[in-house]
Order: sequence, then structure tokens, then C-alpha cells
Amino acid sequence: MKIALLGGTGPQGRGLALRWALAGVDVVVGSRQHEKGKRIAEELVERLGESPGKITGMSNAEAVAEADEFVVLAVPFVGHRPTLESLKDALKGKILIDVVVPLAEDNPRKINMPPEGSATEEAQALLGEDIPVVGAIHNVSAQVLDRVELPINCDVLICGNKKEAKDRAAPLIGKLGVTVYNAGLAVSARAIEHLTAILIRLNTSKVTPFKHAGIKIWPESDVEM
Repeated sequence: MKIALLGGTGPQGRGLALRWALAGVDVVVGSRQHEKGKRIAEELVERLGESPGKITGMSNAEAVAEADEFVVLAVPFVGHRPTLESLKDALKGKILIDVVVPLAEDNPRKINMPPEGSATEEAQALLGEDIPVVGAIHNVSAQVLDRVELPINCDVLICGNKKEAKDRAAPLIGKLGVTVYNAGLAVSARAIEHLTAILIRLNTSKVTPFKHAGIKIWPESDVEM
């Protein structure tokens, strides 16, 4: 399997590239500049050494063309709309996994939702219903992703309007070593994406004993109450 990872040069994207490569997935890191994508990919390969999956780098458009089925979008929110607008035609026939969270530029503890209601819904509105969007991996810390020697400490909630796309994306996301839960239609992203700002607030609080907590879904207890 070969996937495109747009924004793979950023902190979250790098961690995802490393973890998917370790899981045997070939990753094409995309950047606005071909040379930057190539350079970051080389740095990741040097860090990882031998791995089951290959990491290569190129421009965003080239990366999308290389992807078998999945394109993962991990750019900062300021680049969310421009990136999608520039690649709309190239994304036909692909499934977009959107991990972008609309955090306020001046304060990552605040959400700045687009008119559509969430980044996931913005992506679906921009691309049209023929290109399915799956919102996912919103609540996993970039620092956690980067520490590939440790397991990811949370579950992943996914959402989107096409069940088939979610069903196809879930196994790929699960390769990161996480449990994946279908949280419903794309509108659910309004709550899921907002959780990221809440987690950042908690993780940066001086009164909490942790720094990179995530969301975990606990089953009911077997103990009678």
C-alpha cells in the first residue's frame, strides 16, 4: 500500500510518516516544494533506518498521483483550503483522510471553526460528495506520534458522510496501533476537532501532571453497581 501524506514535513506529518512506515505502509511525503518534500523524506529515512515501509518525498501534486487510494492531509489550518483547492482535480478517485484541526493562529487553545462547521466539513464541501472525506487522528499529540518507540496513548475517532470510505480508512489508521471508532457523519467533526483545543489547554495547564494526554474510550465495567 502506498499513501500520500500532504503536510508530511510538519511535526504531526513526520510522526505519522514514521509510524506508517514502521507498520509496512509506503509513504510519499508531499510538500509545496518538491525539494523540501524530498529532503524531509531523506531525513525521516535516516532517522528510521531499515523499515518495512518506504518513505519518499516530492511535491503535493506528485504525491497525490503516487497514492494508490488514500491521501492524508496534515497541513496547518491556514493552508487547508488553498491546498484542497489546488488539488481538487487530482484527488478524484482517492479517499481523503483529513487530520487538520482549525486551531486559532494566535492561540492553539482556541478553535476557529470555518463557516462549514469544521475542517472535515470544509474539505467535503470544497471537494464535493464524489471525493469522500474521512476526518481522523485529530486528538493525537504530535509529540506522541514522534516518539515511535512508544505506543500511541489514545483511541481515534473517525467521521465522514460515506460509510464505505470510513470502513476502508479504518484499517489503515489502525496500523498506527490505535483502536478506531466510527463517530458518525462529518458533522461529528465539530465536537472531535474541538476536543483538540481542550486537550491542549489541559496538557499545557500548570496544575495537570501530564503533557500529552489523549482521548480513550472505556467500555462499561463488569462490576455491578
